[in-house]
Amino acid sequence: MDVHYENSCENSLILQSANIRKIWGYMNGNMNDRSGRVVKIMGIVNITPDSFYSGSRNMTPDGKILIDRVVERVADMIEKGAGYIDVGACSTRPGSESVDAENEWKRLKAVLRPIREVVPQGVKISIDTFRRDIIARTLDEIGEVTVNDISAGEDDPMMLGEVAANSLEYIAMHKKGIPSDMQSKCDYGNGVTAAVMDYFREFALKADRLGIRNWILDPGFGFAKTVEQNYELLDHLAEFQAFGRPILVGISRKSMIYKPLGLTPEAPAVLERTTELHRRAIAAGASILRVHDVAEAAALL
Repeated sequence: MDVHYENSCENSLILQSANIRKIWGYMNGNMNDRSGRVVKIMGIVNITPDSFYSGSRNMTPDGKILIDRVVERVADMIEKGAGYIDVGACSTRPGSESVDAENEWKRLKAVLRPIREVVPQGVKISIDTFRRDIIARTLDEIGEVTVNDISAGEDDPMMLGEVAANSLEYIAMHKKGIPSDMQSKCDYGNGVTAAVMDYFREFALKADRLGIRNWILDPGFGFAKTVEQNYELLDHLAEFQAFGRPILVGISRKSMIYKPLGLTPEAPAVLERTTELHRRAIAAGASILRVHDVAEAAALL
């Protein structure tokens, strides 16, 4: 697929960068919840034409990347309180088909430097990919980033080595299968919570062996889980504090919310329900909320 770019002059990027740095000052992307615990908001930026929530797409169906829109969205998220900007160029929604590595990189490369220009010190850029090569190229392009890997290193055996060699912050998520078939792999003999706990016990040992010290735990809401299993995980989220790692919760506008309501991800009631569940997640120990709607999530803190 050909990738086309839509962009304006570099001066607008410089102005955006100056404004954002002024707004952020010394906040460093951190906010305290009412218990005093630091919680961060991760804003979602998808460079895809088919992400499940239409409001997060920054690419047209014919392959045009809307760079100005990306920059504006990133700037808006930071102004509203995002401590991370999570950039993904390969859709991983249930049922989606993966793009190849070259197309993923073409999409990502188009936005990395424009995003870096407007992201102030203290706000982190995370790259949502399971491919080691994408991370290696990103490091060459813009320097250090956080790695957000839906496979916890299972889909690319070289990924964890790359993370360890560069001492990168790493988000390890639980799933089974691949996006195109994972919703057929929701059988957990002893319950989903026990299975995910066992998964991270094994990952913690692997991370320790490889020297990966700075990792974040993501239970993988919506990935190889039924609606009921997602809510079971949320009910038992506090148990994952036993690992002593930051916990990332990614439930924003997902099917576990909109399907029981009989609505689409875009419906206002879905955002309201998302916000209610974010409140529960924070109370249960979440350190990072991965969201489409930064202002609403930040208002909880």
